[in-house]
Amino acid sequence: MNYERSKLYLKERGQEHLLNYYNELTEEEQAVLLKDIEDTNFSVLKRLDKSTKKTGKISPVSAVTVQDIQRRRLQFESVGLNFLREGKVAAVLLAGGQGSRLGYEGPKGTFDMGVTRKLSIFELQMNNLISVAEKAGRHIHLFVMTSVQNNDETVKFFEENNYFGYPHDLIHFFIQDVAPTCDFDGKVFLDKKNRVSLAPNGNGGWYSSLVNSGLARVMERENIEWLNVYGVDNVLQKMCDPAFIGATVLKQCRCGAKVVSKISAEEKVGVICCEDGKPTVLEYFEMPERLKTKTRKGELVYRFGVTLNYLFNVNDLNLTLSGRLPYHLAEKAIPHVENGERIIPQQPCGYKLETLVVDMIKLMGSCLAYEVERDKEFAPVKNLTGVDSVETARELLIKNGIKL
Repeated sequence: MNYERSKLYLKERGQEHLLNYYNELTEEEQAVLLKDIEDTNFSVLKRLDKSTKKTGKISPVSAVTVQDIQRRRLQFESVGLNFLREGKVAAVLLAGGQGSRLGYEGPKGTFDMGVTRKLSIFELQMNNLISVAEKAGRHIHLFVMTSVQNNDETVKFFEENNYFGYPHDLIHFFIQDVAPTCDFDGKVFLDKKNRVSLAPNGNGGWYSSLVNSGLARVMERENIEWLNVYGVDNVLQKMCDPAFIGATVLKQCRCGAKVVSKISAEEKVGVICCEDGKPTVLEYFEMPERLKTKTRKGELVYRFGVTLNYLFNVNDLNLTLSGRLPYHLAEKAIPHVENGERIIPQQPCGYKLETLVVDMIKLMGSCLAYEVERDKEFAPVKNLTGVDSVETARELLIKNGIKL
């Protein structure tokens, strides 16, 4: 796309200001800017969810509880293991984040949880995947979503660690899609005079990013029917859990969510429930106080907190999600070019456009809430100290017999 075509293209979209500094750029910088403009998906600006969210009628969700699972574990596991042995299930690791909140430079998955030895978050999770593969008697395809910022470091870390003993041809890396950032009036920012400001498109963008990367052909070739998507934050994450897979299949649900019982009404986790009869996840700040604290027989009525471990049916993803996920506005302090200078604001100045995995659950129509024991499967690492920290996660790892 040349300058004149770019100018017309941007004018039709109300974004012609992106060429304000074009004449100040070198020929090479001009080419970079024109390529950015050509590659940027401006259409997402038409899908913004600008309305104030109105919560529908909220009701509790039924769940397969820890006690239910104990009674039916053999049945659930038998079904799940058959799916794993037939290669119908793959894992998707969301690993695009950095370790900055831990005071660490680098991809979060490379953070060392060890005390007397090296033990990264990636290695902890890969060890769990290897255990499942050994139980199933077959290795499982793993798709790892990275970001533009950490992809090279992540791939290099896996290579340097010999893929943690896993067949490297079954690990597929892909970079999360990005969306333009904009000011409060919808004008897209320039990150530099010759670069459009872009940011990852939210955790709901994992599947579209996977497909856009070309890896859908792997799923088609291998006849993969289910994807177990999970986050890098949780060092006790159990992925491709045969009982979880079997329960979701037997309950004839289109997706499943691993949940834990909240430790208190104020715990800051999203809660799975029903909204107007459909499964949904309400963030802790969205839940009305009267519902958040509601109890029955001494238990919270809305007690099932999500752990970012979901199971999705591939066919249903393809049928349900095509072009339908809304983009939400996240107010952020976004570095950008203003009056010819790049500034780093201290206060929110615009929006990052994010899709959310919770919207995927709504569109799927049915979701099995599958309760797990939090001390065995929920050790999030979000902070260096305090709640959900490196400290608390290490304590739980030791409690589960893992040598640090």
